[in-house]
Parts: sequence; C-alpha cells; structure tokens
Amino acid sequence: MDKQQPILFTSYKFLVSVLCSLLIPALTFAQIYESRKYSNEFLSIGVDARALGMSNSVVGGVEDVTSGYWNPAGLVRGSSDYQAALMHAEYFAGIAKFDYGSFSTKIDEKSVLGLSIIRFGIDKIPNTIRLIENGTINYNNITEFSAVDYAFLISYARKSNKTGLTYGGNAKIIYREIGDFATAYGFGLDLGMQYHANNWNFGAMGRDITSTFNAWNFTLDEETKEVFEQTGNEIPESVVELTLPKLMLATGKYFPIGQKFSIFSELNLDLTFDGERNVAFGSKYVNVEPHLGIEGGFAKMIFLRFGIGNFQNEEDIDGIRSLTFQPNFGVGIKIKSVAIDYALTDIGDRSVAIYSNVFSLKVDLNRRKK
Repeated sequence: MDKQQPILFTSYKFLVSVLCSLLIPALTFAQIYESRKYSNEFLSIGVDARALGMSNSVVGGVEDVTSGYWNPAGLVRGSSDYQAALMHAEYFAGIAKFDYGSFSTKIDEKSVLGLSIIRFGIDKIPNTIRLIENGTINYNNITEFSAVDYAFLISYARKSNKTGLTYGGNAKIIYREIGDFATAYGFGLDLGMQYHANNWNFGAMGRDITSTFNAWNFTLDEETKEVFEQTGNEIPESVVELTLPKLMLATGKYFPIGQKFSIFSELNLDLTFDGERNVAFGSKYVNVEPHLGIEGGFAKMIFLRFGIGNFQNEEDIDGIRSLTFQPNFGVGIKIKSVAIDYALTDIGDRSVAIYSNVFSLKVDLNRRKK
C-alpha cells in the first residue's frame, strides 16, 4: 500500500468530522431564521478566467492568489512572495458588472495571508415609483438606483507537517445594497484543504460552514409604502437571511508529456443541502452537481482550456425532460511573472447570444534580496 494513502484518508476523515460538527448547528439555525436556496448566489459565479474556462473545476489544483476564493488551502502553494489578480466581466449583454481583485503575501515559509474583494452590480436602474403624480405621468420623477453586492474575504493558509497537505480558511463580510430601499450585512466562514502527491491533486472546500447570516434592513418612506399598497406589492420586512453550507470535493491529475507539453484535468462535485435543486443529481436531502475541466499547456507559457458543467434537468413545453449542460472555453499566456487569461462563458443561460468574454490578470512579485 502507498504510504501516502493513510495520510490522505486521515485528512479527509478529519475534514468530514469538522464539517459535520459545523453543519448540525447550522441546520438547527435554519429552523429559526429564513433560509433561502439561492442566497448570496453572486458568490457562486466564480472568479478568474482560467477557472471559468475550466467550468470552475479548480478546487483541488488551484495554487495562486485566486485560491482565496476557490480554496484558501491553495494559497500556500504559490511560488512568489506577493501576488495580485484582477478580473472584470459583464453578463446579460452588459447589464450586470462583475469585478474581482485579490492580493496575497507570504507570512513565512509555511503560511500565507490573502485579501479578496468582489463586486456584482446592476447600475442605473430606473426608479418609477413616483412616475405618476396627481393622476398624470411625470417623467421628471424618474430617478436611478443601483443593486450591488459586495464580498470581502480575508484568507489564511498554512502547510501541514504532513507532506503535501495544506489547509486554510476564509472570514468573509457581505454587504448588499438596493438603492436607498434596503441594505444587508452578513458574515460567514469557509474551510478548505488540499492534498498533493505523485501528480495527483485532492481538495475539499466547505463554504458557509457555520451558515452565513445576512441581516436585511428595509427603509421605505411612507409615500413608497403607499405606492406599494396601491399596486398590490408586498411591503418587505427586515429579516435575517440564512445561506446554508455547501461542500465541494475535487480530484485531479497532472500529466507531463515530454519536455514541454502537459495536460491537467480535474473533476469537481458540488454538494448542497438546502432542498431539491434542478441539477444532475437532485433530491430534497442532498444535491450533487458535477463539473469537469481540462487544461493543456506548452512550456508552462501557453494554455488551452475546456470545461463542461451546469448540468440541468430541464422540462420543455410538452413536458419532456432532458439533461442539458454548458460548455466553456479558455486560453491563457504567461510571460515571466505576468499571466493573462481569457474565457468564453456565461452564468447559466447557455445562449450564445449573451455569452461573455472574461479577461483576468495575475502578477507575481518577489522580495528583493538583500
């Protein structure tokens, strides 16, 4: 038997026990607060054009500054002292803007600290609540507002004394805003681990392991409430929204081909426990969503990527059900300390008309030697 196998088994056993101990109170809280199946979904879109081109199949193999989002355990595997990343994407024909930035720095030889910022927003939304004034339409009363979601992630990663084993965690702060009408503040924790041996990569990521709480506060003036009542709209009340835990498992392998070529492939399984979803394997207890990514490399400089994911059981107008999926594509180039990546993807519509072009940039920096 491979000597590394007991280490891997022990690591997964430890992670599962930790996650179970955190899931139990989280599910208990779900009975007290309002849990929503698709809460904080802007954090499920994904960051980094490399990952998006591989259908987000990077939880086990990610090893750069974007690990703060995908799996903080990968931060410690980076080779540079400092690393920064930026990404901009537009969805729904440019209506929604998605921006991401991150930075990581080595604390010592065994630990790394990372910071990430995410913004997903729709700006310049027409506010027509006061469009009708004294029984007539007054276009001068039309104003604009934004619906914006922010996430701030503080990540820490560390190498274990077990060779090949790394672990890390995130503390994340959520801020959501809908014009002057509503704001929400939230807080959550993530926990991840990776194990690498003989070109094999294994990973596990528990998102919102203690559940993430968003406290919504609505501030509607009396005139707005009156309009809502007259038009038959429900007046929202302040509530604590609960995001239940999500578990992501990954396995991948790196295949060197000759001196310059390589292939890396990774399979991820996303497990959710918030009620039945319309995914490949769904039930009221647990849902399993698979996605696969492949990356071909030349001289560790030029990369070609392909991914397949977003499997959905869809039903057409005739009641016939079928399994659909979303392919993704990407390319990348790395010259010395700068990497530029591109992905052709979207966030679930699968319509070629609104596929998005996503670009991201990563830069490595090292401390000057004295």
